[in-house]
Amino acid sequence: MFHSKKSTNYKKLTLMKHIFILAICLLVAGSVSAQTYYYGPRRVVRRPVQRQDDFYRPSVGIEGGVSLANTVSSDNTGYSTSGIVGFNAGLVANIPLVYPLSFEPEVLFSQKGYQANTTDGVLTQRNNYIDIPLLAKFRLVRGFNFLIGPQINIPLTSTTTFDNGFTVSRESYYTDSNNKSLVSGAFGVSIDLNPNVDIHARYVIDLSSNTYDQNSPIPDYRNQVWQFGIGIKFQ
Repeated sequence: MFHSKKSTNYKKLTLMKHIFILAICLLVAGSVSAQTYYYGPRRVVRRPVQRQDDFYRPSVGIEGGVSLANTVSSDNTGYSTSGIVGFNAGLVANIPLVYPLSFEPEVLFSQKGYQANTTDGVLTQRNNYIDIPLLAKFRLVRGFNFLIGPQINIPLTSTTTFDNGFTVSRESYYTDSNNKSLVSGAFGVSIDLNPNVDIHARYVIDLSSNTYDQNSPIPDYRNQVWQFGIGIKFQ
């Protein structure tokens, strides 16, 4: 009799334990379900990756660099000179037109000239100009551009130095109203290091005579210049 009563109490305790565990499980499940219903399922928003392209941003900036200048003669195949080193610096703008073409005008102070070895000594002529390149700029690939166009050259001053090994004579003069602005052709490339900085190389050659005095013994010569520089743009 005692054994039967003890067994019955054990079964009741086991049943209550199972009911208690089931109630806890139902309570937890109901809480999770209520939270999901209240807040809603989380949605993962994937934003499209935007590729920035600065081609259509107009800009202005400054640039400067080194010039390797020399000359050629249009009517004297025996005319031979050696080069001199100068510099160029000024303002530049970039105006997008239609991809991949943009317009790049510049205003530069530029040094040009040449050096000639004669039987009497060494003659060096250094000329200062205001150059106005009007360039078409073609983007070949992103970050690499080809430039070509005319350039207006306005002569400012010229200094001629003659060294015969014993004495050095120097003559400087300014241009007068009879001197005309000269026209050159220019072409080159530029590489964009980032949206605000580029490096560039360019070849420029005069398309008209650069002789100030038609009665001068100096042959009709034309400047040819290699320019290397860096540009900084402000957008």
